[in-house]
Amino acid sequence: MMTNCTANDGFEISPRFRLTVEERIARLERDAEFDEARVSGLIDADHIRRHMRLVAVQRAEALRMRLFLDRARTRLPQPLIAL
Repeated sequence: MMTNCTANDGFEISPRFRLTVEERIARLERDAEFDEARVSGLIDADHIRRHMRLVAVQRAEALRMRLFLDRARTRLPQPLIAL
């Protein structure tokens, strides 16, 4: 869990890790849309409530990850040729 993080804290992530997080965000958002579309087929009110809670959690996690990426700098890859 992240604690209070300001823009001046400055941390770097690798390009590969950034890509992994971006892919996870896309998957969460895609799953949230899919799950929300399935609500119309549900009958039980309690099931609908739990299902919508799942959608909200998926979207909240995607937002949390987007905020993380906004605060992080991507580390430049190491040069292939030694200078």
